[in-house]
Amino acid sequence: MISIAILGHGVVGSGVVEIINNNINKLNEKIGEEIKIAKILVRDVKKHLNKVNSNLLTDNIEDIFSENVDIVVEVMGGIDPAYDYIKKFLNLKKHIVTANKDLIAKHGDELLDMAKENGVRLHFEASVGGGIPILRPLSECLSGNNFNSINAILNGTTNFILSRMDKDNMDYEEALKYAQELGFAEANPESDVMGYDSARKLSILSTIAYNEKVNWEKIHIQGITDIDKNDIEFAKKIGCRIKLLGISKKENGNIYASVRPVMVNKDSSIGKIEDEFNGIVLDGDAVGNVMFYGKGAGKLPTASAVFGDIVDIIQNNRQKLACFNKKEALIQKNYQNKCKWMVRVKTENKHEIMKELADFEKFYLDINKEFKNEVIALIEVENEEILNEKINKLKKIPNVYDVKSIMVLGDN
Repeated sequence: MISIAILGHGVVGSGVVEIINNNINKLNEKIGEEIKIAKILVRDVKKHLNKVNSNLLTDNIEDIFSENVDIVVEVMGGIDPAYDYIKKFLNLKKHIVTANKDLIAKHGDELLDMAKENGVRLHFEASVGGGIPILRPLSECLSGNNFNSINAILNGTTNFILSRMDKDNMDYEEALKYAQELGFAEANPESDVMGYDSARKLSILSTIAYNEKVNWEKIHIQGITDIDKNDIEFAKKIGCRIKLLGISKKENGNIYASVRPVMVNKDSSIGKIEDEFNGIVLDGDAVGNVMFYGKGAGKLPTASAVFGDIVDIIQNNRQKLACFNKKEALIQKNYQNKCKWMVRVKTENKHEIMKELADFEKFYLDINKEFKNEVIALIEVENEEILNEKINKLKKIPNVYDVKSIMVLGDN
């Protein structure tokens, strides 16, 4: 008998229960053992009394600590109290499955070490990409590769918002409100729209891909809150769409890592990903570019990844355990390669701005027509440090009110 406890009974937790119940007979036949849900931890039992499995509910974590369970599934989210709970379960020699990206991004190396010391497994496939199987392929199927780069849409909320801005001519606030009405955005969307959610996921992916610890707090993070209709329209003019990308690239022993709005070719694999879908492109030295695509969040997609981890633990619990490398990566926040950038300058001093931009090769320049009181240009720069130096100069010119830049990776 395989006994499972579930911490959390919200959207994902209820999805895990649903998938286990729907597949329990098939799973029993496949593994030759019975599987059962022993306990489900909730904040308030009274809110769930009329739901299926209400007899399994408890709001007292001690009930689960004392229960004879084999696998603990953590889908509470956040670090407190999940971190303390998981450490105690690991010391009690319980296998752990978690969907908690915050926890893994911050404490993954410590928790994996604890799992190894206690002879149990810690799986976290659902922490990145929701229902997209990415971590196991990255660490197992593609382990013969040295990875050069990751380009990824890792947040369905922001991709939905940018898709509506592009397709329906909505401004940011309209698109955000629509996403909230449909349940694609939280009432407080800060973690998504400011890029923090994507940065945590990028740190997990990059840590595994490059075998160095990529601290998410050291990643350059820029959200989508200042993307407006003019940005969207300019992207269309040059055959692009704006996406919030998690980008990491390993070169010369350093790792560049950022989360930022990027203009990508509308016909590229990344450019075609719409609405709440995610996409992850890995570049390996042996396999070349490989793309993983699917729903990055949601009740059943995320629960599907959790269920897959449960099955893997049951079937392979004697496999060699993976660990994060404790070596801290040297993180570069500025892009080191030659790249095109859109530069928008709100100003009444257009001629002075044009003189400053004369240093660069220009592929597009608009000073009078669609973008009033602005100079907007598409320029090519050797690296981002040079761009930042120029932007600082532009900001010091009289009657310059704002300077914005967006990376253009048109060939992705």
